[in-house]
Amino acid sequence: MNDIKLALLGSEGAGKSAVLVRFLTRRFIGEYASNTNSLYHKRLSIDGRQLNLEVFDPCSESSEARCILEEPVDWADGFVVVYNISDRSSFIRAKNILLQIREARVDNCKGDVEVPVCLVGNKQDLCHIRQVCEDEGRCLAQENHCNFQEVSAAESYQDIGNLFTQLIRQVMEHLKYRADRRRYSGSKSMAKLINNVFGKRRKSV
Repeated sequence: MNDIKLALLGSEGAGKSAVLVRFLTRRFIGEYASNTNSLYHKRLSIDGRQLNLEVFDPCSESSEARCILEEPVDWADGFVVVYNISDRSSFIRAKNILLQIREARVDNCKGDVEVPVCLVGNKQDLCHIRQVCEDEGRCLAQENHCNFQEVSAAESYQDIGNLFTQLIRQVMEHLKYRADRRRYSGSKSMAKLINNVFGKRRKSV
């Protein structure tokens, strides 16, 4: 069974916890403030494969939101970065988070920066007071080589379910690529070692 770890990041009021609970339970919880970090677990099946999903939802205060990026960032196999389309400051925060993810991956993961990320514009039901147009979100996602989707945690499960499913599929492909690359690197190292050992033996005969 595969283990998938996701981190959910965003500023206070972006509705990231509402997005997550909608995905996990199909229910809408509304807005609430939490001063603690939460780790959620869920078993699910995608494309016939059984998965153990862990999602880290840190406290939305700015100091806590950065915490996951200051710890070893390779804990997370993928990231969901949420902003509120009716709050430009949350979009700016999401932009900074994406930058931090890329910088942390470069520093801690030997250049493996293409970790799967989904940028999510939440509260689509508030489009009549939007401060961030959809094209801005899409352009930011393109700049950071990540997926993008606008959703409404208050109104619909389907879009949120689809974005998590798509991200998990990308994570599984990414993990498979990394595992294949490690095996290839390991086999080359072993072949070189064997060649060195037997090459020295042939020279000494």
